[in-house]
Amino acid sequence: MISRLDVTAKATELIHELEAKHGELMFYQAGGCCEGTQPQCFEKGGYYPRMNDVMIGLAGGYEFWVDRDLFEYWKHAHFTLDVLDGFGPGGFSLETPLGKTFKVHYRLFTEDELSDLAPLKRSE
Repeated sequence: MISRLDVTAKATELIHELEAKHGELMFYQAGGCCEGTQPQCFEKGGYYPRMNDVMIGLAGGYEFWVDRDLFEYWKHAHFTLDVLDGFGPGGFSLETPLGKTFKVHYRLFTEDELSDLAPLKRSE
């Protein structure tokens, strides 16, 4: 099975730091105008995915949800969660006070990868 999501070492390190401070986490990547498409990190239960939003994998052991409309656009792409210094467009994510922002890098799946993708979970 081909994973739809990977996490860089730098992002994993930040996830552990946030986990120590806030407990269990979750990620949500929306496609709206205000937060752009930057992934947001919340305390688990701090955000509720909408009906048919898609959980594409785990980031540091925590669910990574994608807005249903954004997923339709990016369903043929692999996501790599990374972190950058600086402030992203969304101010609600837990890493913001640390002067960090999560960022996703995309690449298109190959034809072989598309035929062996890990299953998705959709919110109900």
